Amino acid sequence: VLDHSIPLQSGYTFRTLSLLTEQRRLGWETHHLTTPRHAQPYQPVETVDGWEFHRTPPPGGPNLPVLRERAEMAATEARLDEIIPVIRPDILHAHSPVLNAIPAIRAGRRHGIPVNYEVRAFWEDAAASHGSTSEGSLRYRLTRALETRALKRADSVTTICEGLRADIAARGVGQDRITVIANAVDPAEFTADAPRDDALGAELGLNGKKVLGFLGSFYGYEGLHLLISAMPALLAKDPDIRLLLVGGGPEDAALRAQAAALPDPATVVFTGRVHHSEVQRYYSLVDLLVYPRVSMRLTDIVTPLKPLEAMAQNMIMVASDVGGHRELITDGVTGTLFPAGDAEKIAAKLADLLDHSAGWPQTIEKARKFVEADRNWSSNILRYTPVYQRLIARKSYDRAA
Repeated sequence: VLDHSIPLQSGYTFRTLSLLTEQRRLGWETHHLTTPRHAQPYQPVETVDGWEFHRTPPPGGPNLPVLRERAEMAATEARLDEIIPVIRPDILHAHSPVLNAIPAIRAGRRHGIPVNYEVRAFWEDAAASHGSTSEGSLRYRLTRALETRALKRADSVTTICEGLRADIAARGVGQDRITVIANAVDPAEFTADAPRDDALGAELGLNGKKVLGFLGSFYGYEGLHLLISAMPALLAKDPDIRLLLVGGGPEDAALRAQAAALPDPATVVFTGRVHHSEVQRYYSLVDLLVYPRVSMRLTDIVTPLKPLEAMAQNMIMVASDVGGHRELITDGVTGTLFPAGDAEKIAAKLADLLDHSAGWPQTIEKARKFVEADRNWSSNILRYTPVYQRLIARKSYDRAA
């Protein structure tokens, strides 16, 4: 049970596709339902790249907070009631947000099917990071209470990192019910040491330049404004430095305006969103990948996927020292960390790295080995096996009782 899926492109859909691909390789039969939040023209069933998705029709009624979410959950629950008797699943596996978990738990109870709730981030923290509420507000506290209720009612809980696991446990969920299925990549999908795309480099004016890069969504918590603020100090030391920003999002206009106010706006290159199949071309132009996330609950307890993709491509990762990054990057070993929220220190750290590129190959090798050994999907997916086995055993026991 998913918030959204391909053909939409996001870290959420990429993780989903990786999970489904590896589960199918193990011979597991999976079926997929998206909620009304998929936000595409509705059709009951859609096949995308060989994957079949059941869709949920958008509910009617007023588009008002609380009423809207209640209607969405009711629509998802009704759709589950339609397809469960046809598919007859052994397990319902609901992925965050909590708007997916509540309908799955209700339908699971009604049909006698155990439910695993997988937390990729907390809905209340995502809302706070996007500015639609603030941490500690009434809406935040109510959403947190709903999340905690779902976690306690689910038959098992999986999550993507240790930061989230600790938070879930602190809400009173037993440690024996929580399993970490960490973000990972398939190293074989990434081209390590791919040749530089000089044609694209010429098109973007980046040939012969030292390129700092960010590829992803432009949210406020990514801290891209700090990276742009660091550019004058960097350019004072080396006028050949350029910043490549690939993607888009809510902060796009503000970031472009900030860059336009620089003494030389051309030193920051925006590409807009690019198709996933083209991303490798842009990666090939980057010398240092920089992820300057600001410190807040979301970034301190949730691990991103991008650093792992970078490591799999033999690229140098430079990132802020928020908790989510510290869980993935060992400073001075598999990458470099700098203090979050400080443009001057970002500039100093990047300038120092550019001046000491002789040490990059060693960092690249250690990062790649970390991904291959600890963060690859072929081994991580096996962590679902005992979780699913316990749920199926519980289902069989309940039926016998």
